[in-house]
Parts: sequence; C-alpha cells; structure tokens
Amino acid sequence: MSIILDANAPETATSPNQAADLIKDSSVETFVQDVIEPSMEVPVVVDFWAPWCGPCKNLTPVIEKVTREAGGRVKLVKINIDENQELAMQLRIQSVPTVYAFKGGRPVDGFQGGQPESEVRAFYEKLAGGPIESPIEALLEQASAALAEDDFETAHGLYVGVLEREQENETAIGGMIRCMVGMGEVEETRHFVDNMSDIDRMKAPIAAAISALELAETGYSSADLDDARAKVAADPTDLQAQFDLGMACFATNKREDAVNAMIAIIRANREWNEDAGRTQLLKFFEAWGPMDPASVAGRRALSTVLFS
Repeated sequence: MSIILDANAPETATSPNQAADLIKDSSVETFVQDVIEPSMEVPVVVDFWAPWCGPCKNLTPVIEKVTREAGGRVKLVKINIDENQELAMQLRIQSVPTVYAFKGGRPVDGFQGGQPESEVRAFYEKLAGGPIESPIEALLEQASAALAEDDFETAHGLYVGVLEREQENETAIGGMIRCMVGMGEVEETRHFVDNMSDIDRMKAPIAAAISALELAETGYSSADLDDARAKVAADPTDLQAQFDLGMACFATNKREDAVNAMIAIIRANREWNEDAGRTQLLKFFEAWGPMDPASVAGRRALSTVLFS
C-alpha cells in the first residue's frame, strides 16, 4: 500500500545500523559468534524457521517487532533449518517454528509453534527483566486524542510516525484519511483512497474513515447552515430542509444537531427518500466512530424511534 509520509515524522525506534545489529541471520558456521558470545552480555533469542513453514511467516515478523521495541535489551538471530540441518539436529529441533533463548552461553527458555504477540512480548519481558512498551500504541493514543480535539496537523504527524514503523497499520491509515479530510484535502484523499486495494478499503478503521470522506464530498459546509435552519424554522415538515440541516451540521462538526436533524426525519417519515435519514445517520456513526459520545447517544435515540 502506498502511504503519504511526512519528512518531519519522528524517527523510528531503531536505526538501520541498530536493526542490523539486533536482528541477523546466522548459520552453523557463525552460531558461536552470533549467539553464544553475545549471550554473555544480553539475552539472544534464536528463531528456527523454514521457508515452507506457514506459522513461521506469522511468528517471525512479531518476534522482529518486539526485538526492535526491546531497544537492545534482547537480540534476535534467525536460523533457516533447511540450510543448517546439522545445527538443527545438534539442538534437537523437531519442528518449526521453534524459539530458544540463550543467556550466558546456554539455552534458558523457549517455545514451539505460533504465538500471539502478547505471549511473545511476555517471553521477551521475562528475558529483559522488565516491561517492553510498544511505541506504536503510545503514538496511536496521542494521535487519537489530537484527532478528538480537531488538531489535525498534530494527529497527522503522529499517524505518520506510526506508519514509519508499520506501513500496514490500518488504524493509522484510517486516522491519516480523517486528518486529510479535516485539513480540507478532500481531492487528495480521494485519490489516495482510490489507489488502495478493495481488501484494505474494507478494514474497519479505514472503512469508517472513508465514510467521513464520502460525507465531506457531499459539498455541504457552514455556508449552508443558516439557510437550512431558516427553512426548517419556516416549515418543520420540510424533510429536505431537515436533511440539509443535518448534513450542514455534520460538515461543521455540530454532532448533536446533526443527529437530531436525522432523527426528526425518521420520526416524521422513515421511508422518506429511500430511508435517507437513517442511512445518513449510520454514516455519521461510522465516520465518528462507535465510541464517540454523539454516536452512542445517537444510536440510543435511533433505537427509541425505531422500536417505540
């Protein structure tokens, strides 16, 4: 996936040189210098894998990620058992993936088979003697807080920082789309979205952000707000005016008013314009996110209208 990046984004947790020192491929010829000797100073995790091993393809990237986040407290060495069968036999590797941890020149812990990131992190924390915090989660939390305050530039920079580390992070991609829409870069955002794969567009955080883009593309703005309010005040039964009011309120981030306008349409005539009031209201919820107070209150109000 092509990601729009910012030259001023924070640097990654480890530089290329550091990463090369922390994570390397090894063999029977270099095992002593790559594993045994370094383990006298820091724990060394050895990942035994094979090109034909499906679980290995899932586990190895997780191990590499946690190794980088450990910041030098643990090193990783990867051994392809197909190319190092003698070593695999010496260490009694019976299946892959198999992971051993070496400390003080000898194996001290290990596991076999695929593991979720939480278990891998716990394994590393035991070796490192303390917690290994994910900078990704911290950046995402900061970005979400900035986005909630409509500080789009700050949030954008933080999401870029995440994508510098994890280019496929769907939460960050969705956040970037929201930021670009918030900064008025609607055409650029549409071009970006149109170049994404169908699979990526269907991922929940990205799909929700695309809903925000689609709403922005409707063309409603603050200029429409006073006119729509005047029309509704003159004729509360004018459902098109109510709809325009709801859309203009959404465009100007008046979330409660946007919900109320669509609820008024549903209450008056749910079938109006092919159920447009409910359809747009659901798009509002998706664009704001399910935990947004306006979404929570709006869903409660919608349920009341539909089931009362």
